[in-house]
Amino acid sequence: MSVAIVIGASGGIGTALVDALAARADHVHALSRGSNPSVDVTDEASLAAAAGTISQPVDTVICATGMLHEGDAMPERALKELDGATLARLFAVNTIGPALVLKHFAPLLARDRPATIAVLSARVGSIGDNRTGGWYGYRASKAALNMIVRCAAIELARSRPEARCVGLHPGTVDTGLSRPFKARVPADRLFTPADSAAKLLAVLDGLGTGDSGGCFAWDGQRIVP
Repeated sequence: MSVAIVIGASGGIGTALVDALAARADHVHALSRGSNPSVDVTDEASLAAAAGTISQPVDTVICATGMLHEGDAMPERALKELDGATLARLFAVNTIGPALVLKHFAPLLARDRPATIAVLSARVGSIGDNRTGGWYGYRASKAALNMIVRCAAIELARSRPEARCVGLHPGTVDTGLSRPFKARVPADRLFTPADSAAKLLAVLDGLGTGDSGGCFAWDGQRIVP
C-alpha cells in the first residue's frame, strides 16, 4: 500500500497536493493545525505526536508550509527595515519547522523501495542567483532550509539508499502567501494551486537518488545553491 503525508494540508498548495496525491496513493495523511491530530511546524511536540500515529512505511512526505509576510510585517527592502522578532519568526516557520519535519517524518520513509521527502523552498533562497537583494529574512530562511535539506539527504542515504530528500520551488502560486505581489507576475507564470501541485509531483517523479539534496523548481530546473 502506498502512503503519502502532506504537512500544511490546509494551505493553498497543501490542499492541492492532498487532492493530487489522493489520485495516486492508497492513503494520504493530511496534517495541519486543523487536522486530528493537529500539527503545527512551530510546535515540535505536535510533529512528534503526529508521526507517532503512522505505522506504515511511507512513500512520500511533503512539507507544504511557509511564510513570506504576516500581519504588518512585509518582506524587507533595506537593512533599516530588519526586525529581530520578524527574522526569528521567519526562521521558525521556514527553516526550523521543516527541519523538525525531517527529524520526525524521515524515519517513516520506506527502506525497501524508492521514497521521497520534500519541503517547499524558494528560488530566492539561492545565494548564487541573488542579483537584486532585499527580502532578507525570507531569502535567508530559505537558504538555511536548503542547507538543512542537503545535510539530511546525506544522512538519509546511509539508511535508505533509494530515498530522495529535496527542496521544491513551486513558482508564484495564487495563494495568500503571494497575493500581495501577484499583480507584477505575468499571467503565464501565476499558477493555480492545482497547477502547482501537478507540476511539483511531476518534478518528483522525474528525480533519481542522485538528485537527493538538491532544490528544484516547478519546471524541473535545479536551482543553484
